[in-house]
Amino acid sequence: QVQLVESGGGLVQVGGSLRLSCAASGFTFSSYDMKWYRQAPGKERELVAIIRSAGRSTNYADSVKGRFTISRDNGKNTVYLQMNSLKPEDTGVYYCNAEQIVFGVNYWGQGTQVTVSS
Repeated sequence: QVQLVESGGGLVQVGGSLRLSCAASGFTFSSYDMKWYRQAPGKERELVAIIRSAGRSTNYADSVKGRFTISRDNGKNTVYLQMNSLKPEDTGVYYCNAEQIVFGVNYWGQGTQVTVSS
């Protein structure tokens, strides 16, 4: 049974930090690209960061570059998103995603709420 379980969300003040975690099970974690998406109220879901399975290269949305860092621990089957210098526009539900492009497989977590208050 595939599971992606996010944690670490919460309420934080502007300029604060949070660290999101996504614990994966039920599939070969190291073979999947891992991504963080977010969805603000009334807006479409957007890709925030990706860390690839091979080489662990990373990419970020322009809006979070220099503030967010994605990382993974294949031994713990966990992907992280360190979020610093948080802004009100970072508020939303953050979702963990696992993708295996070759086989066209895509898994989603249930999401964790992040609220940045001014």
